[in-house]
Amino acid sequence: MADTKTATPATDAEEATATPPAAAPSSEAYAIVEASGTQMWVQANRYYDVDRLHAEVDETIKLENVLMVKDSKGTTLGQPFVKDATVALKVMAHRRGPKVIVYKMRPKKKTRRKNGHRQELTRVMVESITVGGKAIS
Repeated sequence: MADTKTATPATDAEEATATPPAAAPSSEAYAIVEASGTQMWVQANRYYDVDRLHAEVDETIKLENVLMVKDSKGTTLGQPFVKDATVALKVMAHRRGPKVIVYKMRPKKKTRRKNGHRQELTRVMVESITVGGKAIS
């Protein structure tokens, strides 16, 4: 004989104690910048890995290709870039990414080729996001 279960409706008390899904904090400022041919979402005091930059360790770089800025006042979209907006990055280290194995084989031909690749990366820390000479974060 099949065992059947019936669902009981949740009470108002259970629904009130349920935790809502986590949402991104709206008060934190962020920017979307173009670096190394990719677009990245950056926030102040966080580090990111980008393709290798020609800069020394502990050197500060300013990115002027800022596509969008969000702060407590609102959102500013660029066309294509936000005017007078910069993101200051500090180079922390030069690294190499994980090894990727490329294996090519032609069946029934005894042709096999195996190559490995590790991407050259630069780890950067976002020091500040500035719009119009004022730091927003």
